[in-house]
Amino acid sequence: METSLIRRRTVEDLPACVDALATVHASGRYPVDWPADPARWLTPSHLVEAWVAVEGLDVVGHVGLSQLDAATLEPSLIEALGMPAAPVASITRLFVTPRRRGRGQAAQLLEVACEEAANRGMSLMLDVSDDGYAAIALYESLGWRRVVTTRADWLNAAGERALVHYYVSPETARKPGCAAGLYE
Repeated sequence: METSLIRRRTVEDLPACVDALATVHASGRYPVDWPADPARWLTPSHLVEAWVAVEGLDVVGHVGLSQLDAATLEPSLIEALGMPAAPVASITRLFVTPRRRGRGQAAQLLEVACEEAANRGMSLMLDVSDDGYAAIALYESLGWRRVVTTRADWLNAAGERALVHYYVSPETARKPGCAAGLYE
C-alpha cells in the first residue's frame, strides 16, 4: 500500500476535486449522472467534513462524511442499526482516480473518515450500488458488514431502479443492538 498525503479538503481544492471526479466519471460512470454543479455535489448540505488524497498538486482521491437524520432512514436500516442513540454518519463521495486505484488510497480515505466518526461518537454506514463491484469488494475486505439491500429511487447505468446495499462499519457492527449479521 502506497501512502499519499491525506488532508482535510479546502474550498481551494474543489476545482481539482471536480477534475478528479470527471476522470472517475469518464472511466466508470461514478456518479451515474454527471451533476449540473459538481462542486456543489461534492459539498452536500449534510456534509460534516471531507478529505482529499493528494499526490504533488493533484487530487487523486476524495471522501466525505455526512451526518444523517435517522428519521429519514429506511425502517429496515434503522432496525439493522439498532435504533442508534448516537448520531448516524455516512461515507459519501468516495472516489479514487483510475491511475491511483489498487494502491490503498480508498482504504486510507475510509480510515480517516472512520476515525472522525468514532471521535464524534457517530455510528457509521455507507451505501453502494449493486454494480459497484470493486467498491463492494473493498468494503467487505475491510470488515464492513452488509445489513440491508433495497431499490433506490434513482436509475443505474442500465436505466433501472438501482439496487443499493447498505453497510455498517466494523466499529458500528460491534456496538450493542446492531444487527450487522442479520441480512447476510
